[in-house]
Amino acid sequence: MRRRLGPAALVIAGGLALAGCGGPDSGASGSASGTAELSVKSAYMPQPVSDEMAAGFFTVTNKGGAADELTSVTSDIAGQVTVHQTAGGAMREVRSLKVPAHGELVLKSGGNHLMFEQLKRKPKEGQTVSVELHFADSAPVEVEMPVKPATYNPQTGH
Repeated sequence: MRRRLGPAALVIAGGLALAGCGGPDSGASGSASGTAELSVKSAYMPQPVSDEMAAGFFTVTNKGGAADELTSVTSDIAGQVTVHQTAGGAMREVRSLKVPAHGELVLKSGGNHLMFEQLKRKPKEGQTVSVELHFADSAPVEVEMPVKPATYNPQTGH
C-alpha cells in the first residue's frame, strides 16, 4: 500500500533536501570564504584627446572565496560608461567581466577597459573623476580616478 504525501509534507521534504545541498563554501553560511572581498587599485584615466570619449583603467582585487562580476559603471562625467573586452586584438562591449575568487580583474591599455561616452566635460590632467563600480553580488565600490597625461603608461600595478 502506498501512502500519498500531502502538500505540507512535500514542502518540508523539499526544504530538507535543499538544505543538504550546500557545502561549507557555498556562501550559505555568510563566511568570508564564501563571499567576494573587493578592492580597487591603480585607477586612472588618460587625459582624453576627444571631447566626446575617454577611457578608464584599474585593477579589482578579490581576496574572497567567491567570484563576482563587474556589471556596470556610472560616472557623473559621462552620459554612459561601457565595459569593453579586448580579445585577439578586437574590442567589443560586454555586459560583464568576471572577478575571480582570490584573483584580479585587470583593466589596462590594450586590454579590457572602460569607455566614457557622451562626456559632459573634458577632464584635464591633475583632476579626478568619480566612478561607481557595480557588481553582480557585491555592494557598489566608489573610485576616485586621477586624470593622467594622455601618454601615461603605468609600469607597475597592471
